[in-house]
Amino acid sequence: MTGRPDTPLYVALDWIPRHCRVPDGFRRGREFQLYDFQLTYLSNHYLVKGSAIWEPDSPLLGPAFVHSRSLLVEPQKKGKGPLFATQLALEAAGPALFAGWAEEGEAYRCADNGCSCGWEYAYDPGEPKGMRWPTPLIQITAFAEDQTENIYRPFRSMVALGPLKQILNVGTKFTRILDTDEGMISVVTSSARSRLGAPVTFVAQDEVGIWVAANGMDKVADTQYRGLAGMGGRAALSTNAWDPSENSVAQIEYESPAPGVYKQFVQPPAHLSYRNKEERRKIHRHVYGDVLRTKGGHVDLDSIEAEAYKLLLKDPAQAERFYGNKIVYGQGTWLKEGLWDSHARPRPYPPCGTKVCKGFDGSLNNDWTGIRLETVDGYQFTPVYGPDRRPAYWNPKEWPGEEIPRGEVRAAWDEIYAYFDVHRGYYDPEDWESEIDALALKHGEDKALYWRTNRIQATFDAIKRFETDISTGAITHDGCKVTSTHFSNTRKVAKPGQKYLLGKPNEHQKIDMTMCSLLAHEAAADARAKGWGKDTTAYAYSA
Repeated sequence: MTGRPDTPLYVALDWIPRHCRVPDGFRRGREFQLYDFQLTYLSNHYLVKGSAIWEPDSPLLGPAFVHSRSLLVEPQKKGKGPLFATQLALEAAGPALFAGWAEEGEAYRCADNGCSCGWEYAYDPGEPKGMRWPTPLIQITAFAEDQTENIYRPFRSMVALGPLKQILNVGTKFTRILDTDEGMISVVTSSARSRLGAPVTFVAQDEVGIWVAANGMDKVADTQYRGLAGMGGRAALSTNAWDPSENSVAQIEYESPAPGVYKQFVQPPAHLSYRNKEERRKIHRHVYGDVLRTKGGHVDLDSIEAEAYKLLLKDPAQAERFYGNKIVYGQGTWLKEGLWDSHARPRPYPPCGTKVCKGFDGSLNNDWTGIRLETVDGYQFTPVYGPDRRPAYWNPKEWPGEEIPRGEVRAAWDEIYAYFDVHRGYYDPEDWESEIDALALKHGEDKALYWRTNRIQATFDAIKRFETDISTGAITHDGCKVTSTHFSNTRKVAKPGQKYLLGKPNEHQKIDMTMCSLLAHEAAADARAKGWGKDTTAYAYSA
């Protein structure tokens, strides 16, 4: 290990404005200057691992970078298409690959790389160097042909208006990369799947929020990821906010805790209502940011408001997703919209010996399994475990055989009980009775108690207590994204006697971390009623 930090491939970021041109509008033909959100995205997509090792005869391709793919979620007309068009240009003709660590006096020269524009980039010693793909094989992919034009149309113009036209022969359906052996950019849609399965070095996937099992685009994504893996390539995904009832590729990628996926999704403040005109304007200011005309950008706030209002009258949820950049859940969500997220108060990880109560919701091979902890002062968090500090939740689809890894769960239990002072633990025991019994024998009965959430009265009482305490601010939490998603999925399920339990709206929208939080709070509330915490000194949480 060198101890070198992960570093963006700065030569790639500087190459873009020198070679790509603004495709349309009053700035047409000028250098393509990146907005802050675009620069943030590219800096993360082209973030080189500090541990990357350069071997000239066997260069490290995609694995040299921190992320194997990147997901960009932005509202309509913000500039996703032109941004991805610059990536097409870079991956086709620019220094998109890692080429070692620079020494004093080294530089990237266009004259050595098929471009006669005369541009040179002087490296700082120790920064990552860049090089071109020898044979770029690139695909622009969308469900329909008009969607591929979101990227390919601005790409054609930015090439025609700048120095790249000497390298790239742009056609209506594909682009030849002239100074390479069979290098090409091609367009793939749901009706042209014969091109899938071919080796690829870069894939731009547009509108992945509508890539779902029903239209077969989930399989398209999987096929392309396999093709990229074989070539050391990487993918870029863009979309508007998605409908969470559809289980799209965007949703799957965003919700997955698997490493190696960069996710850029700026959401508006949870307390703002899209139905209120003044608050809607604040939402638009927040999500459009530096692309607004008032900040020197190309988007007029009044035009966005007019478009959003027209759509709001016909399809409020779609308007909120398209222009408010917000995931909109269906009617009947358990907690008031934004209530859970508004109580996020992230702290540093609690120190060893912190007094906690524990909630566990277990499954075997369908739902998730997870753990939440709550401190004496009502702060909830997802614990981590193991050498990789994995969060203590398990999606069976991400494990061999699509089953919960019971050994991993037991390892997390052991680490939690060793690190924290667990005062009480409530376990919904489905399929985990033997392990819970062993835990109770080892640590004491109160620290591993069965708490079945199918008991109507007891669970309804726990739900009502939780509702009161989150509404009054007695509960705060770490802002765990997976837990937040599960809370947004959670619905009320009516039961006799004007009571209700909690359920999921469909099979793929999980609520298991909600149940973990409910159980952790119930355990903590019962413990406090018996005096827990009255003699506890508050812990200092230092950064």
